[in-house]
Amino acid sequence: MKRRQFLNAATALAAGGSFAAVPVQAQTPADQSAPPPPGAGDTPPAPAPTVFGFEEVAALAAERATRVYEQPVADLVGSFANLTYDQYRAIRFRRDRDPFAGNPRFGMDLLPPGSIFYEPVNISVVRDGVPHRLDFDPSMLEFDPSQFPDGADLQNKGNMGWSGFRMRTILNRPGVMDEFLVFQGATYFRAVARGTIYGLSARGLAIKTGSPDGEEFPLFTDFWIQEPSDGSEWVRIYALLDSKSVAGAYQFDINPGAVSMVRVRVALFPRVDLQNTGLAPLTSMFWFSPASRRQVDDYRPAVHDSDGVQMHTGAGQALWRTLGAHKTLQISSFVDNNPRGFGLIQRKRDFDDYQDSEALYHLRPSAWIQPEENWGEGEVRLVEIPVENEFNDNIVTCWVPKEPLVRDKRHEFRYRLGFAPLPANDLPLARVVQVRSGRSVNSQAARSFIVDFDLSLFADTLPESKVTTSAGNIAHAYLKPLPHQGVLRLAFEFEPGDATLAELQAVLTSPEGVVLSETWLARWTA
Repeated sequence: MKRRQFLNAATALAAGGSFAAVPVQAQTPADQSAPPPPGAGDTPPAPAPTVFGFEEVAALAAERATRVYEQPVADLVGSFANLTYDQYRAIRFRRDRDPFAGNPRFGMDLLPPGSIFYEPVNISVVRDGVPHRLDFDPSMLEFDPSQFPDGADLQNKGNMGWSGFRMRTILNRPGVMDEFLVFQGATYFRAVARGTIYGLSARGLAIKTGSPDGEEFPLFTDFWIQEPSDGSEWVRIYALLDSKSVAGAYQFDINPGAVSMVRVRVALFPRVDLQNTGLAPLTSMFWFSPASRRQVDDYRPAVHDSDGVQMHTGAGQALWRTLGAHKTLQISSFVDNNPRGFGLIQRKRDFDDYQDSEALYHLRPSAWIQPEENWGEGEVRLVEIPVENEFNDNIVTCWVPKEPLVRDKRHEFRYRLGFAPLPANDLPLARVVQVRSGRSVNSQAARSFIVDFDLSLFADTLPESKVTTSAGNIAHAYLKPLPHQGVLRLAFEFEPGDATLAELQAVLTSPEGVVLSETWLARWTA
């Protein structure tokens, strides 16, 4: 499948949209706390003392922030100019030129410029504490003759540089060095866990996402990859971020496996007071699902890299927000204090959920963010951009601090980012396993909603349901256990009336009011 582009929210906003800040009322289960992400107890080994490290990158970022920003752009020449999608994919890194050749655990490919990748990236390997620059060298690449029948023109390198890199390890099969991580384009990076394929992306920083002023896309301009020792299960990567509004230093400690864990350390040096800035952003694609299928004529039941946002609030509430297909840009804000975790999740894991033998959406990973410190007041922000196909990333979620990141000051954050089929869910609460929606058979003016919860916690006594809406009315809500399917079905009808937007919410409780399930959330738009 072709590489998707992130759809700028400002473009969608031009067609009309709506903004809403939706604080979620805390409903705290007694004596319960949110779980850590997968592998949260793992700690990378302390590195040997080095000359070059995070503080050196932070010093570079602080100095960069004192200068006027200049965006690096390369002139694409020779065989790297005017490449089609297929031609770009036909340029491959020669594995015999691996900078980590001989390392039993890790390998690295350098990625060529061309196509949409015209921003040169400086890449260095840190050996014995000393960075060694990997200059752009076309001889390290091979060109598929089917796309380059006359051979490659490599005479003029111009001012081109590498466009990024990918890391390899023995992940799925003995003796095979599979890709598990790629940094390429702006501050985007993707990772996979064992048994998954590339799907959603993470980013270094999100600036003005969804703003009518237009989004600002920072760049990772420089990378330093610390050469792993032969026995290490972790690889450390430093990165320098630069943008019109901010410079920053990043440290990524990555441990690939059944859960590919990324521990992130960030130091930001704003050039201006940063408002509306997203930390730990995740970007994904949602086109349609049985819960939200707006005028789609497609043989597949669902097409998405993620089907919901999962959140564990600072108050201990577990939330599941179903993603939706909307006509206009939608921005939702979930106000919180010291969030325990959030992420974009692909809960439907069976082939039959998608029936796509090429894209294999059932193998796309989920991503879970857990702060390693208190982040204070702010919001988990969700941006949903209208799309008409599956070739644009249109979903963003991130943490937006309440207070601005002021200029001329260092702002530091740490968090864990776990890529896995599903995040850990240690709370003894019933999860939402499936959502469906469609026009009511009883009324042209109503919609039917089906929310299936895991039945395993309700073998003896059925809970009570509480369904609410911010606009319109809820009617005919009832619970029905489906033992053969293993779900407890909550069905209700939503009557919007004159409303054009409504926030729907449902939760299962005991007769005494004790919360027994996640709180299901959805936004309905006309």
